Amino acid sequence: DSVVVKMIPDNRLPPRHLHAVRTGKTFAVIKWESPYDSPDQDMLYAVAVKDLVRKTDKIYKVKSRNSTVEYTIRKLEPGGKYHVIVQLGNMSKESSMKINTVPLSAPDALKIITENDHILLFWKSLALKESNFNESRGYEIHMFDSLMNITAYLGNTTENFFKVSNLKMGHNYSFSVQARCLYGGQMCGEPATLLYDELGTGKDPSATRSGQATDVAAIVVPVLFLLLVTLGIGFVVLYMRHRRLQSSFTAFANSHYSSRLGSAIFSSGDDLG
Repeated sequence: DSVVVKMIPDNRLPPRHLHAVRTGKTFAVIKWESPYDSPDQDMLYAVAVKDLVRKTDKIYKVKSRNSTVEYTIRKLEPGGKYHVIVQLGNMSKESSMKINTVPLSAPDALKIITENDHILLFWKSLALKESNFNESRGYEIHMFDSLMNITAYLGNTTENFFKVSNLKMGHNYSFSVQARCLYGGQMCGEPATLLYDELGTGKDPSATRSGQATDVAAIVVPVLFLLLVTLGIGFVVLYMRHRRLQSSFTAFANSHYSSRLGSAIFSSGDDLG
């Protein structure tokens, strides 16, 4: 004998297995399971999103009868930090998690141009590939001196270049450019980093690579020229030798020519060379 027993659902239980499915720059997809299996009616959830940087709160209401619920939180900020709380609408026990959105990308094509007493950093506008970036936000520039093991904040700019002066000869530097950090330096873009280690010779890396290519060309071109000259001389020598052999054979054949027979006759004792 058997009997079916249906337990009374406990609406004070928290949602189960709350986790993030996917996070982007301005959104996050979260998923959780109902407090108990196979709900027989719509369940109202409260999704509270606390911005840990701005110190603001937002609450969203989600109604579902499914055992598994998926919800997309929108209008987030790139590089933001959030605390997400999910619970039933009757203020039951809660499930919570933290989410970090994807920061803005690093600027592209960061390069250095060396001047007499300073260098210039150049990069492409981040607005070309990031719709969430406004040029008025600007960029901030950092410098790391590997010899002194010191990182310095050089400043910020709304332009796509930055002038750096007072660099010390013989020091190796790394420069980084990123979207300016907001709200106490907590919402930053990804940095683009470039190593600059040619101050001891007064050259920048691109000039060094160009110089190395020039040096290689200065060696390869003369070698190829000499090879061509040698091949040309070899062909001339072979040609002249062929002409001499041809002339010698013609003279030798003429000396054995018989006008009566109309042909040249050679005996086995003749030295044909």
